[in-house]
Amino acid sequence: MQAHHPLDRPIWSALTTRQAGLAVGDGRAVRLAADYGLFAAAADAGSDSLAALAALVPAQGEVALVEADEPPAIPGTAVVSRAIVWQMTAEGLTPDEPPGFSIVALTEADAPQMLALATLTRPGPFFARTHQLGDFVGVKAEGRLVAMAGERMKPTGFTEVSGVCTHPDHRGRGYAGALMRMVAARILARGEMPFLHAYASNTGAIGLYESLGFALRREIAMTVLIRG
Repeated sequence: MQAHHPLDRPIWSALTTRQAGLAVGDGRAVRLAADYGLFAAAADAGSDSLAALAALVPAQGEVALVEADEPPAIPGTAVVSRAIVWQMTAEGLTPDEPPGFSIVALTEADAPQMLALATLTRPGPFFARTHQLGDFVGVKAEGRLVAMAGERMKPTGFTEVSGVCTHPDHRGRGYAGALMRMVAARILARGEMPFLHAYASNTGAIGLYESLGFALRREIAMTVLIRG
């Protein structure tokens, strides 16, 4: 679990720096508080760290590891799934015309609709307070939220673009690309680098991200664990 770059271990990098206030655990292992997400990481591959990580797996639930390398066997846990994801970064964005629709800032008042949209479309793990991890923007139709994008993990110098989803009845209108572009542009304006994760098999999404200016940084292993 030696890291040469903050994004090789983005969860550990975020939860021990800028987002340490959202972490549960100690110097051996941490996880994002359950209302925010299921991501976790151990400090290293030592037995004490792996035991501490196992202790953070809920009795009824799971945690997800996002690491450059697949983790070693973790006593007291069972692997639910493994997947290879593309970790992509953007040093800049491709030129584009302003969108032909309104984009609005989402607030706490939008939280129920944000959770409902994410539950319907499954852009990735999204929980009751995931929307509080960073700024979110969206598109509404007749007062209903139909598309959104926002921020999630924040290692020093980087912010993850996440929660990108569009209601099935409103796809094909360019909402996702425009929302992602706005989120990423704001990250770049802060002097940070936007990054994201996409399943390696999701070639359609990867094509969209590349059209915005994102490029593959490296492949990353995502491992989901339960107690076992």
